[in-house]
Amino acid sequence: MIYSMTGYGKSVLQLPTKKITIELKSLNSKNLDLNARMPSIYREKELSIRKILAAKLERGKVDFSIYVETTAEDTSTQINTPVVKQYIEQLKHVVDGDAIELLKMAVRFPDALNTVREEIDDNEWKIIEAQINTAVDDLICHRLDEGKVLEQDFNNRVKTIETILEQVIAMDPERVEGVRERLLKGVEELKEKYDENRFEQELVYYIEKFDITEEKVRLKNHLDYFSECINSKDSNGKKLGFIGQEMGREINTIGSKSNYAPMQQLVVQMKDELEKIKEQLLNVL
Repeated sequence: MIYSMTGYGKSVLQLPTKKITIELKSLNSKNLDLNARMPSIYREKELSIRKILAAKLERGKVDFSIYVETTAEDTSTQINTPVVKQYIEQLKHVVDGDAIELLKMAVRFPDALNTVREEIDDNEWKIIEAQINTAVDDLICHRLDEGKVLEQDFNNRVKTIETILEQVIAMDPERVEGVRERLLKGVEELKEKYDENRFEQELVYYIEKFDITEEKVRLKNHLDYFSECINSKDSNGKKLGFIGQEMGREINTIGSKSNYAPMQQLVVQMKDELEKIKEQLLNVL
């Protein structure tokens, strides 16, 4: 089972005096990179929010937001009446104007408005916290859906590499015979006498040096292990990345040892498929 690090989660909560919207957006990242935006009243709860997100999301660049929309005639800002009246009296000695104009000027001066700091209601916060968990679960479901698409892509590309590997295995005897013929032809073109037994010994040594049997076996094992990890219960993008690196080493070694153009073309095809796998692995949790 694979989870993508890309996802979106949302939850909307309607309270008697306000509407609260919680949003989560996630992209790929090596570690958990959390950015939280919220009204100042909820800042004291930021640490507990981060703990919830870290426990459930593990990795990714996560943007967390709380939006509050007041839906009732309730405000924490009040007019400081004595101060405003005093401003108006002072303005009357400076300018001539009606009461409305003087009031407009007075409310712009310092301390004309008082903002009463709201306190978080514990019962209200429990409801909000539950909605945060709902938004996180929504994001995780989105990650799982994205992961299923990645899983299908990985399976297809692994099968493609396996198919190409089978072609490499089938071509190997032809490659060895081709190497033998090229060496024999080269020696014959020298038009010099040579020890046939010594030549056979050197030929065996040369062919063994370019033998790719171990690389073929290891690559097949890596492909099987990759498929096994994809279908496991846990999603481990880092582990799959390490397996991908090992697959790349074996493919590169086959290419460097092949010394045979048709086989090297197959190696290029395997490399292309593996690069596409590696690109997508960056998005796996």
